Amino acid sequence: MKILVDADACPVKDIILEISQKYNIEAIFVCSLSHYSNYYEKHGLNPVYVDNVSQSADLAIINRAREGDIVVTGDYGLAAIILSKGAFAVSFDGKLFDDNNIDELLAKRHETLKSLRSGGRVKGPAKRSAKDDEEFLCSLERLIKII
Repeated sequence: MKILVDADACPVKDIILEISQKYNIEAIFVCSLSHYSNYYEKHGLNPVYVDNVSQSADLAIINRAREGDIVVTGDYGLAAIILSKGAFAVSFDGKLFDDNNIDELLAKRHETLKSLRSGGRVKGPAKRSAKDDEEFLCSLERLIKII
């Protein structure tokens, strides 16, 4: 088992590092070159950098994911593909993606994109809270323990 992270906009990197060290699980952070940060070097990590092309990070994660792995992402499309590979997916706020909710989430994303293309406006996500971090931590640990 390993944890693959869609790291470009990931607000829970520190939590993932803490949990991966606690359970001795490899954490692989995948990010675009345009999001370069010294965060990884400061923590002794070797991230997977990908080109600054749409979906590059997603493709790198898909190619590395195996059955039983955990993928941390906010991307419903990536989560759907990961689930089809027998891996697990969790959002940055701790929501577990599964076969029971992924279709509804993809449909909601489709409707949102349709609205945006036609000039509509969509409210962004709520400001991140400490409760979101706690939910993520609990979900990730629960997932590790059941795998």
